[in-house]
Order: sequence, then structure tokens, then C-alpha cells
Amino acid sequence: MSAQFQIHKDTIDQVSQRADIVDIVSERVVLRKSGANFRGACPFHNGTNATALTVNPARQMYHCFNCGAAGGAVKFLMEIDKRSFSDVVLDLAKRYNVPIATVEPEKAKEIQRQISHRDRLYEVMALTTSFYQHALYAHQGKAALAYLSEKRQMSKDTIQKFQLGYAPAGWETLMGYLVQQKQIPVSLVEEAGLIVPRKTGNGFYDRFRDRLMVPIHDTRGRVIAFGGRSLGDEEPKYLNSPETELFSKGSILFAMDKARDAIAKADQAIVVEGYFDAIALHQAGIEQAIATMGVALNADQMKQLLRYTETKNVILNFDADKAGITAAEKAIAGFKELVFNGTVQLRVLTMPDGKDADEYLKQRSAAAYRDLLKNAPLFLDWMIEKILDGQDLNQASNLQKSSQEIVQLLKKLTVDANFREKYISSSAQLLSQGKSYTSLQLIEESLRKQLSNNDRWNNTKPIQITTTANTLYSAEIQLLQIYLHYPEYRACVYESMEEEDISFSFSNHRYLWHTILELIEQKKTSLATQEPYPNHLVRQLQIFCAEQDEVAHQLQHLLWLDENSRIGILRPQMVIRTAIATIQYVMCEKREKYWLEMFTTKDVIADPEFGYHCQAKIQEEKRRKMEFQKLIGVNYLDLSGTGTNTSEKNVIEF
Repeated sequence: MSAQFQIHKDTIDQVSQRADIVDIVSERVVLRKSGANFRGACPFHNGTNATALTVNPARQMYHCFNCGAAGGAVKFLMEIDKRSFSDVVLDLAKRYNVPIATVEPEKAKEIQRQISHRDRLYEVMALTTSFYQHALYAHQGKAALAYLSEKRQMSKDTIQKFQLGYAPAGWETLMGYLVQQKQIPVSLVEEAGLIVPRKTGNGFYDRFRDRLMVPIHDTRGRVIAFGGRSLGDEEPKYLNSPETELFSKGSILFAMDKARDAIAKADQAIVVEGYFDAIALHQAGIEQAIATMGVALNADQMKQLLRYTETKNVILNFDADKAGITAAEKAIAGFKELVFNGTVQLRVLTMPDGKDADEYLKQRSAAAYRDLLKNAPLFLDWMIEKILDGQDLNQASNLQKSSQEIVQLLKKLTVDANFREKYISSSAQLLSQGKSYTSLQLIEESLRKQLSNNDRWNNTKPIQITTTANTLYSAEIQLLQIYLHYPEYRACVYESMEEEDISFSFSNHRYLWHTILELIEQKKTSLATQEPYPNHLVRQLQIFCAEQDEVAHQLQHLLWLDENSRIGILRPQMVIRTAIATIQYVMCEKREKYWLEMFTTKDVIADPEFGYHCQAKIQEEKRRKMEFQKLIGVNYLDLSGTGTNTSEKNVIEF
């Protein structure tokens, strides 16, 4: 519906007064209370910050401090649904029972007719759902009910929760019910996708006949389409509703209306291929599962999923017989950019013994399935594993082929250089099969050289830090991230900084550190390795920053870790030593520059003793810099898992 009229100001004002911004936004984004406001992931850009969007109920406004999106309830729906102002106001007027008035009163009836038409479609789908549910428990639905309760082992509660039903075998059974008994126009039933025109002669027949019926809901729980499974030999085995005004299979995910709260709670979404896999998982208490609509996920559907998980954690559940590289690439084709740029932390779960999720749960247990979830590898790790699977890497041809395939995979990465470097190192270790350090280095350099041919990499030196500011900033970030997220290393960070007389140089880092020290003085946190509850300190700081948008923006990379940040600090003790040495190196560099400036600007001929003093200080700082640089190089080799051969060239350059 696209409105071609001007809505009266009174209607607009009443809609603005009654529409609640928290209700509107929470239907599309998982919001969490944060002081007087609510926070969630912004749906208007692909950032990884799960609290970028602030919703202020007092002002009835939303604002994203990353992309700048802002406005009220009407603006939010206009932007997210790409709809006109008039259409959004009309929908909200209907939702909040606001009488519709227009500048041209004679058009009010036409407006009401357009709204009523869509409502009638929802009504037809609701009546049809009830009809199919009733038929399931009638004599004619006996076989369908047995299929659900015996073969699929579904409980009555599950059957009711998903509103499962049965489409009788007759050619005009549903049509007779809707058109003759309920007096619904044939044109409306056809528009809902429930009947099909006969190819010869006049009239229509039921689209779904002798099929087990699975209603498809929108995120507000309204039935918008059906999926029908044949109970005999009729093809196709699965038949979906056609595209209608209510239903577009490229934008809907099955069971999203029932899964979104569970996704937010588990901070994880599971994507399966079939309705019954999703239903079985829900019945087993694994309610963060959704299913695709017979097509591969696209970017819009993936972004819809990502709104509900803070860490963007999505698990793709493959049937074992489809879990090859080609199938995986096809499965992510619609959202591969989101995978390779780090927006989604995609993991792959391959089911053992050729089972799907439904079969696995019947033969094993929900606990066993949860164990599979815990061990599901990241998509890139899984792809590399598949590339190497069954390859005899002692054969030069196999080694070369596998190396080239890994390079082609890594070339697609558009995330930060350190993340790519991690995969170069881990891939080299797999390809070298634990052979000599020299062999490992040769393979690693070969991978890096092949990757350098890609234009995207030409100007990238993955582990070089070329400016003092970048070096110092990164080191301070790592110290604070470890202090916040690894309680057992807090004393180590604190004592190392005290011992070396180190303070933070950047204002946002100083602000956070002083806040932490104040909390220690107030006995609201401590250096103890155990916290009163998980993330105790981090939660306090998140709440503390919630009311200060600018502060939250400056500290978000410290208080909320993405997958790449977690990988970067996986070995905290080593990272602490490297970060402390890095800060000391930068401080030496600053002192060296100071004494060099003194030497060049003062009249050292007139005061040779001061000149000798400056030169001694410069040499002292140079010597200390070499010691710290050597320490950083050794630590980095340990962190990357490539050994500690200090005769190798230092890998971090300043």
C-alpha cells in the first residue's frame, strides 16, 4: 500500500503521542535496560557493537552513536522497512486505534479500505490455520496426527505451539469452507495463495491437499504463509505458499517469532534447513533455532538474525551428506561479505552419521547436541579442515594444491591484518605437519608471498606497527581488555604497571583506569581472581557509562569484545609482557627524541658537559629500546606459535 494523500495533522499528533518507541524498536532489535534508557545493536549499519543504538523512552527517540541514525518511532519504521511516511503513520494509527483523518476528507474511506484489505488477508490466514488444526484431529487427519506424534515424536504442546494442521485430500475442501461458509471473496482467497485457478474451464482448487500443514509466522506471530509436506508419494515433497502481499520467502525465517528471545538469551542463533529440524530443537529446549525457507540465507536475513545476538554468533547446521566445501560456499553465497569482513561470527556444525538435527535428537539427546554446538568450529577453520581432509601432504603436488586453495580462501578476508596473520600462522602449522621450524617458516613465507599478490594486501604489513601512536594505543587497549575480561590476570596487570611506573597516555584509557581505581577504593571491585558473578566489573562499568553516550562510544571496544579481540588476547600473560614492553619502548623513544632535541637546540659548544650528558642519555635510550624490541620479538614468536628463535628478524617494527 502506498498512500497518495495528506494525513491530517491531528492524526499524526495522536499517533506520535500513542506510539511507544521502546515497543516499536524492540520488535526489530533486542533491547536491554541501561539506566533510564535501552540499548541494542543498530539495524542500520553492519557494526559489531551490540549497544550502539540508544533508545530513550522519555524523549521517545532512538540514536546510534556509530552511524548517526536518529529519530522517533515513525522515522525508525520508515528507515528499517523503506516505507513512506503516510504508510507508516497509517499502520501505527491502526495499531493504536487512532481515528484517521485527512486533509481531503473524501479520501478517508479509500484509506480505510486499503487498511482493511490487508487485515482481511491476515484474517483469511488465521481462519485457514484454525481449519487445518481442526482437520488434524478429525477422522480424516488421523494419519497426519500419527505421523507427527509417532514418527516425529512431537508432543501435544509442540503441535499446538506451532499450530500444526492437516489439509484434507479434497480438491475444494478449504475453498468451500472459506468461500461458502465464511463468505470470503474468491479473489481474496486466491490472493492469499490458498487456491489455484483451474487450467481448463472455470473455477479454482485447493493448493494444499492431503498434506501436513506448517504455518509460517511473521515476527509478530501472525500467520502469513504455509509449508505443506506430502503424506504419500505426491511431489513435490514440500510445497510452500507462493509470494503474496504478506509473504516473501527471501525475507522470512521460520520460527523467528518463537526464537528471537532465546537467541538473545543464548547469544547464539542456530540455522537449520528444515521446518521439522527447527521444531524438534525447540521441543528439546534448544529454542534459538530457526529454519530457512527452502533457499539459502541472504544478507538481509542474516542481518535480521544478527540483531538478536550480541557477539553475532550464528551456527550453520549442515546435514552430514551435504557438508562439503561446495555446499558450504553455496550456503553462504548470499551473505559471504558479512562472513569475510568479520560482521558475523559464523560457525559450522556438521551432523555425524548422515543425520539431520531431528534424527540426531531422537537417537541421542539434547545434551549431546549442545556438546556439538560448543565444539562447532569457525567457518574459516572448518573450510581449511575440509581443504586438508584426506590429503597426503608428504606429496609435493598435494601440498601445493592445498596451499593454493587455502590462499584463495584467505584472499577473501577483509578483516584486520592481525586476524589474517593468525590464519597464515595456523595454516602453515597444519601444512607443515609438525615438521622442523625451518619447514614451518618456509611454508608460512610462501603463503604470505602468494597472498601479497592480491591488491588488497599489497600495502599491508600484517604485524608491523609503523607509528608510535598506533603502537601505544594498541598496547594500552590489550592491557585494559585483559584486566576487564580476565579477572585472574588483574593483579598481574596492576602490579606490572606499578613496578614499571607505567600510566596510560590516552585520555579515554586514563578515564577508565581511574574509574576502576575508584571502584577498588570503594570496595566495589578488587584484584581477586574470583568475581561475585561473571563479568561483575564489566557490568558495573557498562551501567556507569550507559548514561554518557560519548564515554560509551570511547570505551565500547574495551567493554564489549568481538571475536577478533578475543583471539588477540588468548594468551594473557604473554600479551601482558608484550604490551608492557611495547609501552616501555615507546616511552624510551619519546625520551630519546627529547634528549636529541635538547642536544640540537642548546649551545653544547658553550656547555660541552651538557652535550656529553645528552649524548649519554640518547645512547642509554637506544640501548633500552633494543632490549625492549628484542623482548617484544621473542614474545610475538611465542604468541604466534612459531617458536622462540631469537636469531630471526624481529617481527614487530617501530
